[in-house]
Amino acid sequence: MSPAQDDELEALRQRRLQQLQSRMSAEANEQALVDAQQADYDRRASEAKEILRKLMTPEARERLGRIRLAKPDVAAMVEQQIMALAASGRLTRQIDDATLVAILERVMPEKREITITRR
Repeated sequence: MSPAQDDELEALRQRRLQQLQSRMSAEANEQALVDAQQADYDRRASEAKEILRKLMTPEARERLGRIRLAKPDVAAMVEQQIMALAASGRLTRQIDDATLVAILERVMPEKREITITRR
């Protein structure tokens, strides 16, 4: 190979190396952003869990846990409603099991009656 070809090959190698390094740097930055977002989400979830623990009696927390297993979307709506009540200052005492049942009755969608007729 001639010296000109060697220089050109070395320049191509350097450009390719810079491209790879910039791509790896961008991926590392992206991963750091995802990690930060996950840590923020985890922190908020733990804060919400701690607040709910303080606002509810053990029996109500147990019922809400069972509901979360069967219907996670309903449990999330109930949790949001409890947090909103607490934020607005409308909670004067801990939520007991009976109060949670009343909240659930307001939040749960109406059950539809299904009838099957045979011909």
